[in-house]
Amino acid sequence: MTAMRITPPRLPSLIAAILVAASMTAVLGFQIEGRASILRDGTEVRLKTSPVDPRDLFRGDYVVLNYDISTIPAALVTGPTPEPYTKARLWVRLKPDAEGLWIVSEASFAELSSTDGSAVLRTLPLHVFDQQTSGSSYVVDYGIESYYVPEGEGLAIEEARDQSKVTVAVRVSSSGEGQIRALIVDGKEVYSEPLY
Repeated sequence: MTAMRITPPRLPSLIAAILVAASMTAVLGFQIEGRASILRDGTEVRLKTSPVDPRDLFRGDYVVLNYDISTIPAALVTGPTPEPYTKARLWVRLKPDAEGLWIVSEASFAELSSTDGSAVLRTLPLHVFDQQTSGSSYVVDYGIESYYVPEGEGLAIEEARDQSKVTVAVRVSSSGEGQIRALIVDGKEVYSEPLY
């Protein structure tokens, strides 16, 4: 019978592992002690909080927009409805009313073609949870629900929006995608998007 030889671990590898573990523990301990020393010995100040300004750190203020056409009565949806618990897009036909504002005239989960005097706007995908009843509606987004404005001007526009004084000029592509062209407050164009 031959005896099995067990070789002890190499001493340099073991020492290296111990040194790595010790240095990681020291770094962690240093970070914990740094936080604790601030809590223990730091000067206490009290700061007043303020309302959150709607800001994007990269682009400035933005105005959250909601539209009448964002709520679509199920009675206006034609054609078959997708299976429940799936995601689908609605194609929404818009036509101008007597005041020149565009309203929903028809919607479908199948692509609608444009006709004279109308535009077809495509929604973002929405969850279809169940078959809609005649009294219910779909709440949709089009990807045009926020508009960036110069810093400090978002709140005034949101206040005007809440008083129903804001309208938005949107350009709709042939594929149904919408882009905000201008923001209009009290009938006056206050912001417009450059082409480039």
